[in-house]
Amino acid sequence: MNTKKRTLFFKMVLFVNSIFAFLLLVAYLIPFIKPEVLGSFSAFSLITPFLILINIFFVLYWIYKLSAAFFLSFLLLAAGFYNLPRLYKISGKKVLLTDDIKLMSYNVRMFNRYKWIKKDSVRQKINDLIAYKSPGILCLQEYAPNPELEKKYPFHYIKFSRNNPEFGHAIFSKFPIVNKGSINFEKTANIILFADLKIDTDTVRVYNIHLQSLRINPDKENFGEKNPEKLRERISSTFRIQQHQILRFLAHEKQSPYKDIIAGDFNNTAFSWAYGKLLHNKKDAFVEAGKGFGSTYKFTFPIRIDFIMPDKSIEVNSFKTYGDKLSDHYPVMARLDRASLFGDKS
Repeated sequence: MNTKKRTLFFKMVLFVNSIFAFLLLVAYLIPFIKPEVLGSFSAFSLITPFLILINIFFVLYWIYKLSAAFFLSFLLLAAGFYNLPRLYKISGKKVLLTDDIKLMSYNVRMFNRYKWIKKDSVRQKINDLIAYKSPGILCLQEYAPNPELEKKYPFHYIKFSRNNPEFGHAIFSKFPIVNKGSINFEKTANIILFADLKIDTDTVRVYNIHLQSLRINPDKENFGEKNPEKLRERISSTFRIQQHQILRFLAHEKQSPYKDIIAGDFNNTAFSWAYGKLLHNKKDAFVEAGKGFGSTYKFTFPIRIDFIMPDKSIEVNSFKTYGDKLSDHYPVMARLDRASLFGDKS
């Protein structure tokens, strides 16, 4: 390649790098602005993991080329360094105490009731997985009637949709439920359940959250929407609905007399306004003790939309994402230090 062609190629790569760097800068700003203000730009939170990875690629490329152009993405990544553990953890934490409280969250997609996965006995395999991992607290989204599971857990709270008696959400517990309830949303099957659990001599509140669904299909072209503009509007509308759902939740949580743990399918990423609001006074169990990308949803690149967030005073001893392909989501489980659950609400 002659000098003129090399110069042109350098300028082209630098131009493309500049575009992705600018998009990442926009993505950094999204968590600080309400979706109803941002409009369709809020959709950038879904591709932030991709934008981080592509900018890392450019840094490595320019270092390989011994070019100072690497500073363009490097400085931007350094400015948003706090975002990197939300995407990837090099090493995890694994403290396994016999009296840990194990909490699992799993969107089970109605146990494959409509045969989305071409496998037999999906419900039984999910039941077997849960039995093997034996969580003390289990939050399930998109739940369908499951007598075996309901019999296995002595305490549970299940609420089905008004429009579909076979679609709901559930909290299962090995600990007594002393109080329970729900935050219901209009014109949607999404819901938030809560249960106050008596653990030893204290009480802890667990919220099972399922925010408004994006209704996108990663296996179809343009995610199942023929018109890209309609896709952007659908995502924007979903995030605005999530905003109001979260504000309802925060008002409810503020009245709780107990420490609480939130878990569930947020239908949004760790780089969104929704995540930032829900993380207030909480810990992201993956960031505390997870490893790798921790992807929880079948997508074209690593993405976490299922979370466990305990009160900031609760110690996370380990966190695991299980790669069992029995739903379009993967189950996540955290082991929480029993002693740190107790005490006054932070």
